[in-house]
Amino acid sequence: MAICHSKVVKILSHIKNIRIFVYNDYIFKGMEVAKGNKEQLNDNERVLADFIQYLLTERRYSPLTVRNYRHDIEQFIAWGEGSTAEGQFSLLEVRTADVREWIMHLSDLHTMGNASINRTVASIRSLYKFLRSRAIIERDIFTPIDSLRTAQRLPKFVEQGQMVSVVERVREDLRSDEWVECRNALIILMLYACGLRLAELVAIDLQHFDDDYSALRIRGKGDKERSLPIIAYLRREIKHYVDRFSPEKICISGENALFLSKRGTRISRSDVQRSVARLLRECGVQGKVSPHVLRHTFATHLLNDGADLREIQELLGHSSLRATQVYTHNNIAQLQRAYLEAHPREGQRGTEAESKEERAKRREQRGERRERKDE
Repeated sequence: MAICHSKVVKILSHIKNIRIFVYNDYIFKGMEVAKGNKEQLNDNERVLADFIQYLLTERRYSPLTVRNYRHDIEQFIAWGEGSTAEGQFSLLEVRTADVREWIMHLSDLHTMGNASINRTVASIRSLYKFLRSRAIIERDIFTPIDSLRTAQRLPKFVEQGQMVSVVERVREDLRSDEWVECRNALIILMLYACGLRLAELVAIDLQHFDDDYSALRIRGKGDKERSLPIIAYLRREIKHYVDRFSPEKICISGENALFLSKRGTRISRSDVQRSVARLLRECGVQGKVSPHVLRHTFATHLLNDGADLREIQELLGHSSLRATQVYTHNNIAQLQRAYLEAHPREGQRGTEAESKEERAKRREQRGERRERKDE
């Protein structure tokens, strides 16, 4: 039977024998594997089941993260079974050479970039780290494996001037009589004003706010909780939205979600992504448009306005300062652009650099003038 997400999270803390999970759009189906039917699983399935339980109960990873781990490992098993005689492939007998061959296979497919391949490899690396911690295997087969080189990509964000136009459009939509327009406008405003991840926004319940909507409790990656301050303007808009639409938009599943779909259920990730992309496009934002771009915009604008990097780290819920430091590169790149546009020396050089032939020709002309003087 399908169970709503919030109920599953509560149930999981009391169930120790969960082994197999099927994840689909925040709906779970749990299956206990008792001693009787666990024997029906093969060795690879037992290893995967134990690892998934470890991620859920000990690491307390989010459902989406666990789904990604499961998918990566299942794809690794499928590759192994397809590349060995009679499909005889055991996770416990994998060698470093096998891992290298698998990485080459992923590269040859040309369907994944190096960053995606590195993320997939990291899932398998975590599995073998878990097996070593349980003394199931002895040797670390990933020690000689290096990550593939990736180009450093700066986070995409909306320029401050353009974000002013977006906020003006959002303020207009918040006064609309159409519930969906108001909902989508408030989603944009919360992503930009709070720097939320997509999953964090979708999971917001009304009880996560303080009584006066001055703060919001968020449970982020790794099940870490943080409290976000709500600016006065956003506080008024949230309260106004709840007062206007909550009485007639009750979540049919019994949850108290802030953002609902037209069906009366908690809004889906895909609905949020489509709504954000459409509104940003209508406001003239070019390039990548997504909820995460607004999170990057939140952090970049704070840094540009002089916020401390540690404070931004706390607001974003980053466990490491290294993840937050990427926004300083955006800041430096912006300064370099301003320098190139404003510095007099750079202005004289212009954007059209002289070719080698032009410089050589000018040197030749200077030489001819000197020869005439000597004559």
